[in-house]
Parts: sequence; C-alpha cells; structure tokens
Amino acid sequence: MNASLFDAEPLAGRPLAERLRPQTIDEYVGQEHILGPGKPLRMQIERDQLGSMILWGPPGVGKTTLAGLIAKATKAEFVPFSAVMSGIKEIKAVMADSERNRALGRRTVIFVDEIHRFNKAQQDAFLPYVERGDVILIGATTENPSFEVVGALLSRSRTYILRALTVPELVRLLERGLTALNVQVADPEILEQMALLANGDARSAYNLLELVAAGAIDGIITRETLEDSTQRKMLLYDKGGEEHFNLISALHKSVRSSDVDAALYWLARMLEAGEDRMYLARRLVRMAVEDIGMADPRALEQSIAAQQAAHFLGIPEGDQALAQITIYLSLAPKSDAGYKALGLAQQTVEKRPADPVPMQLRNAATKSMKAWGYGKGYQHAHQFAGALNIMDCLPEALLGTRFYEPKDAGMEKRLAERLEEIRKWREEQKREQS
Repeated sequence: MNASLFDAEPLAGRPLAERLRPQTIDEYVGQEHILGPGKPLRMQIERDQLGSMILWGPPGVGKTTLAGLIAKATKAEFVPFSAVMSGIKEIKAVMADSERNRALGRRTVIFVDEIHRFNKAQQDAFLPYVERGDVILIGATTENPSFEVVGALLSRSRTYILRALTVPELVRLLERGLTALNVQVADPEILEQMALLANGDARSAYNLLELVAAGAIDGIITRETLEDSTQRKMLLYDKGGEEHFNLISALHKSVRSSDVDAALYWLARMLEAGEDRMYLARRLVRMAVEDIGMADPRALEQSIAAQQAAHFLGIPEGDQALAQITIYLSLAPKSDAGYKALGLAQQTVEKRPADPVPMQLRNAATKSMKAWGYGKGYQHAHQFAGALNIMDCLPEALLGTRFYEPKDAGMEKRLAERLEEIRKWREEQKREQS
C-alpha cells in the first residue's frame, strides 16, 4: 500500500491536507451522492464487489484519497501512478507484479492520477489486465472522460462524478484543521469566508488555513488575520442574512432601472463575497421574465445561456458570463406586462369558482362523450385563413376578460399591434354573424 497516503509514518512537516487525510470511508467528507448509505459506490465497497472506475471531478475534492480508502477498505494493494511521470515501460512492470499478486490471491488497485494525460497507447496498455481482472484500475481526471479516456477502457469502467465540496463540508474540514493546528477563530463566520475562498477545493482550504494560522496572534484567527494573509477584504456578507437580501435586491432593482453601472457594481460585490453563482444565475433569469418579458423575448434565452456558461466554465471565467447577461438585461427594453397578466389570471382563479371547460374545447375521447356534446363547435385554427377563428376559449362567465395588455416597449410594441388586429378582427366577425 502506498505509504505516503495511509501508512502510519511521521507526519510532522507535511502539509496540513496530507496530515488530515481521512483513514476510513466514514471520515471522508463529501460525495454523499455516491458514498452515502445505499448509494452505488458505497454498496460496491461494502459488498467487496469492486470494478474498475473513473473518478471525474474538479481539483481538491478527494479523488486520490477516495481511491486509497477504497483499496484499504477492500484489503487490496494500492499502487499509485502519475500520468505525468510514467510511461508504458513502467505500466508493464507494475502489471507484471499485479499478475503475480493475483496468482497469490492478492488484489491490486492501480490508481492513475490525471489519466487524461496518458496518450491512447499508454491507456491501451492497461486494457488486457483490466479485462482479465488482474487489476482494478481507478483513474482520476478533471477532464470529461468521454473525450479524454479511450472508449475501450471507458466501456470497461464505471464513471463516478465527484462534486466540488460545499461550504458546510469545507467548514467541517477546516474545524478539523483548527484542532490539528491548535488555533481558534474569533468568529465562526471566518471559517465560512475561508470556505468560500477555497471554492470547493479541500486542499486549497487546508493550505489557506495553514497560511492564516501562521499569522494568528495568541492562537486566535481574526478577520484582520485573514485579510492580512490573503490581501483580500472580508466583505460584510451573510448568505442567509439581511445583507444577502439587501445586495440581491440592489442588483435586481438596478437592472430593472436600466442602471448598468450600478448593476455591475452590486454583481461584483456579490461575486467577491463568494455568492453561489447558480443563485445569481437564477435571479438573473427571473429578471429576464419578470422585468423584460416580451419586450425582448431573447432576454430569457440569453439568461439561460449565461447560466449554462457560468456552470460550464466555473470560477472565475464563468463570472464574465454573469456580467455579460447583467449588462444585457440592464440595457434591454422593459415590460412587466406578462408578469401582471399572470397575476391577474391567478387572482381571477382564486376569487371565482372553477368554471367548467367549454364543451367546444373538451376532447371527445369516447363515443359517449361525443354524444354528450364534447368537442361540439370546435374550430381547428389551421383550417381557417390566417389560422384565425372566432371560437370562444374562455368560460362563458369570463368572456371578454383581458389579462394581457402589452406595453409600447421593444418587440412588445409589435405584439401589441398584432394582438389588437386579432381582437378587432374577431369582434368584426362576430358582429357580422350576429
């Protein structure tokens, strides 16, 4: 087994992340979606039914640690490989040892860090041994294995996606670090701020804690200690408190007011404070539908594209996508006509009894239903010129009710003209038939 990961050797002088590596699966923090009770990888480990696998996830989420713990839990020899340092010659030498181990009834877990850095020939060198079951291959990668791992190897392995650690998970790890370093924090919020700065990376969190702890006075880490160590101001920001809602309110109202500079400022404040990027993306999508609506229908498309880009690129590159959509929404024509229309419709639904669906709109699914008048009088729009008919679609008690009144802004101005044409044509046609 790899001594650097799990053997009981002196740990003094090693980085904190190395000293605090968990020794059992139960000590491992994060990845509950695959390691929680009853989850797939946990079941494989507990039943000792391991197969080759690819661990795909961002840096610092525990891929190497997890591979070592799997080997330890299943009593297999753990042999680490670095795709940067090893070639086919080294692969074949280790595989020969693995064959001998298998003949003696011992299993070998081959761990290949950064497997995406191996070329096709190097990856193919593992195939015969994986197919025969001589080794259990665990590959770790930060890149999409669909593109970076050869198809033959990928098809013989199960891919597990590891997620960036959450702020609460990182706080748990940092609390362990405080104990190991024999330091304290003056305010629990300091740990949360450090977790935000680590951006889902446990190794970064531990490295930051070591850096900050070195500057602690009398073993106490203060806000000033953190700011001096990181050269970054700790912004007043509680993600669950008043300041969180104050800032998002300022951003939303700046966009609504078409004040692009103010909107960018409030966005930058939230980004710098470590706000969840997907929360910001959701709020920006909401602005697109609530404050712009049909004045520029593309605002919704662009906001969804920005959310996808922010998610795909991550931090910090994805922040530019959030800035771009903030600018777009700020400068777009504004209309809350759609928002108001839904509100009026909902009020009507709440205040009135549930009016029956008009017979002409009901689907006559059986002969009996047709005999009862279901579908009678239905006018299929595409059978009429311009796909327009005069059939009433509202319940009789609500005929003539108007919920949507478009504004004279952007594309909605054209929609208003179209809506007026339709309404006027229908009124004229009804008068002629009466």
